[in-house]
Amino acid sequence: MTSTTSPPLDLAGRLALVTGAGRGTGAAITARLRAAGATVLATARTAPADAAHEQSFVAADLTSPEGVDAVVTAVHERLGALDVLVHTLGGSRAPAGGFAALTEEHWQHELALNLLAAVRLDRALLPAMREAGRGAVIHVSSIQRRLPLFDATLGYAAAKAALTTYSKGLARELAPHGVRVNVVSPGAIETEAATALVARIARSQAMDHAAAWEQILAALGGIPLGRPARPEEVAELVAFLVSDRAGAITGAEHTIDGGTVPTV
Repeated sequence: MTSTTSPPLDLAGRLALVTGAGRGTGAAITARLRAAGATVLATARTAPADAAHEQSFVAADLTSPEGVDAVVTAVHERLGALDVLVHTLGGSRAPAGGFAALTEEHWQHELALNLLAAVRLDRALLPAMREAGRGAVIHVSSIQRRLPLFDATLGYAAAKAALTTYSKGLARELAPHGVRVNVVSPGAIETEAATALVARIARSQAMDHAAAWEQILAALGGIPLGRPARPEEVAELVAFLVSDRAGAITGAEHTIDGGTVPTV
């Protein structure tokens, strides 16, 4: 008789890379994977103050091909072939003011940060996973790919939509080779990046922080759960998806938004 007991969320021996790991959701994902037993190389533009030691972190700007090359070299030197790749890097620095406020430079930056960094890393690191016949990849997208906020983050939303579509195609290509690719799409999360976005909107519209936050939530349609997600909750979902417990899940998008996106 076949056992129906789920395997434990055990990542002992797994080798992982997490991008955007300096703070917020990326830092929470890094901590959760390590707690499950994985060896994690974390990367961000600057190292967090509490980085354990330099061998577990590589500082690089992944919006440039040179930064991607530096991370790929570090992976090969410190880990070898990966078992897990989590693309958490993303965000927006564009000004508020709608589409007309976004310059060519803004669009280039939003695409480089939210789409091309993942594409370049995948191109360099996934062939080894395919050759090994195993691996799990997570692309962190956003519910804005379906509910774009036009005032401040239209470029970000468009880039995340492209990332989600790219991820789906990649999943179909790699599934026959034992490599699973999934998308995690958070809604509002309590992070420093969210606070910075609220501050930009508040300054541009001469309103206080609370009013700017309420404006964002209203534009998204509110949060039926009554609160934003916490980084640790997103990390728990990611840890499940890269584990053997999710061995049949690939090519899927997993929304974690407290019910914000209307679904039937």
